[in-house]
Amino acid sequence: MRHLRAIAALLVAGGLAACSADASAGAGNAAEAALRARAAELLPEVEALRAKGLIRGATESNAIVLDDRGVVNGAQLRWPDEFVRHKAVDLLGDLALLGGRLSAHVVAQRPSHRGNVALVRALKRIATTSAPAVAGIQEILGTLPHRYPMLLVDRILEIEEGKRLVGIKNVTINEPFFQGHFPSFPVMPGVLIIEAMAQTAAVLVVGSLGPDKEGRLVYFMTIDSARFRKPVVPGNTVHIHVVKQRHRGNVWKFKGEAKVDGVLVAEAIYAAMIQDQ
Repeated sequence: MRHLRAIAALLVAGGLAACSADASAGAGNAAEAALRARAAELLPEVEALRAKGLIRGATESNAIVLDDRGVVNGAQLRWPDEFVRHKAVDLLGDLALLGGRLSAHVVAQRPSHRGNVALVRALKRIATTSAPAVAGIQEILGTLPHRYPMLLVDRILEIEEGKRLVGIKNVTINEPFFQGHFPSFPVMPGVLIIEAMAQTAAVLVVGSLGPDKEGRLVYFMTIDSARFRKPVVPGNTVHIHVVKQRHRGNVWKFKGEAKVDGVLVAEAIYAAMIQDQ
């Protein structure tokens, strides 16, 4: 029902609900009517998709097909602004990818799914960089024995004790490894991305074992299924997601993923041993 009210708010804010007879019946009815707005496609695109065996469920009840003369087969629009209504619903659905509440006045000009998703990624990036940290650099320095230039975690954003953690590595042109990797095209070495995953996992381990374990050393034992999908370059903020797979004695196994702007850039499954210095 909250989504229906949100759709109604979008329609009313855009002056769209005034075009429908049900606008005076309340926001709920206007929102439910908006959900009945159909997607519109050009006839050549529809024919191409059908030739590939796609959109088999498309009918006049859930789609509008257009050619050079207008709506094909003499079909009628449900409202004069049906195209705009569907775009408003598309926009709301894409904004739901934020995974949280958004208080904003959204003005969209010629919106598309690609543009909407780009907006969501930008909003997530802003929210992440301005969100309070669960642990800042001082807490990390007190937890890990690593120091410059090998400390590769700047902030902890989320932690579920003993299960998962999300950390951040801010990559700048001042990183010492960029002097040789590579001078003409600086790229963060993949092995250091894996190292950042291990350090992030170490924060999770120490947080699970208690403060008396701070400063313990973490040694790699195995690295499996490592994949590097996109280069990490200066200016990127790498979000490091680690999830504990299992734990036995001093040996911990994790699944790690590194993401930039929500896009997976590297992943690995690795095991490490925690020992005193």
